[in-house]
Amino acid sequence: MWIADQWEDYEVLDTSDGEKLERWGKYLLVRPDPQVIWNTEKKHGGWKKRNAHYRRSSKGGGEWEFFDLPKQWQVSYRSLIFQLQPFSFKHTGLFPEQAVNWDWFGGLIRKEKENHPDKEIKVLNLFAYTGGATVAAAAAGAAVTHVDASRGMVSWAKENAALSGLSNAPIRYIVDDCQKFVEREIRRGNHYDAVIMDPPSYGRGPKGEIWKIEDSIHGFIRLCTSVLTEQPLFFLINSYTTGLQPAVLSYLLGLELRSFEGKTISEEIGLPVTESGLVLPCGASGRWQRDKN
Repeated sequence: MWIADQWEDYEVLDTSDGEKLERWGKYLLVRPDPQVIWNTEKKHGGWKKRNAHYRRSSKGGGEWEFFDLPKQWQVSYRSLIFQLQPFSFKHTGLFPEQAVNWDWFGGLIRKEKENHPDKEIKVLNLFAYTGGATVAAAAAGAAVTHVDASRGMVSWAKENAALSGLSNAPIRYIVDDCQKFVEREIRRGNHYDAVIMDPPSYGRGPKGEIWKIEDSIHGFIRLCTSVLTEQPLFFLINSYTTGLQPAVLSYLLGLELRSFEGKTISEEIGLPVTESGLVLPCGASGRWQRDKN
């Protein structure tokens, strides 16, 4: 398992009864987590001192209950700064477990820049959300194309880039359906050294296009290989869908990137839990990276 254990501004303090107690900067949030199927004693004092609590509804969905939480606040990871706010479906605008992937591909980008200082490393970030991976790649020295179907998420990503001192970084922001954008890039003859994708289990594009990951992911990976350069640097897929286990991601990547010289490794990703000393699983990631030249 790859564990995101380098945070200072974020921490999973405890987990129990379908929920996790988290510290985001100086604020404590309680949010549901489907992986927490255990019911242990809630010894940590933060459970009673929470600043906000997202409660599931028996009818589906849920809502926030606020005690003492600002509408927006910020956390940092290394040199990166992110704007947070509670919004629908329990989210805050950041998936902290992804930091373990930011460190991985950031290292690859920096090494490539060291070996080829004049090379522009082009990264395509699909389903890019609020831009965690975008700012991490840009901070490492890449030119990033950030694509998401939500105009609001793209605006949020721009704010995160500005907070991280990357307002003038070579980031191109695109509001579009990811598949249609990739199809157009193929027709234009544009290519990228790396692809990052964080597809939802289910979603709709700006014009009602339906995305269901089990039905769409294989064909989409195949499509994306057509925008890769002859010697791509890396390819990253993230999944929060239980049916897409690490071995499935490895198979998909190995199948569609076999014409390139590289290796594939997939693992669960997780966050350490302070109270228990154990690790909370948070989905899986599949990584392909080029063999060393």
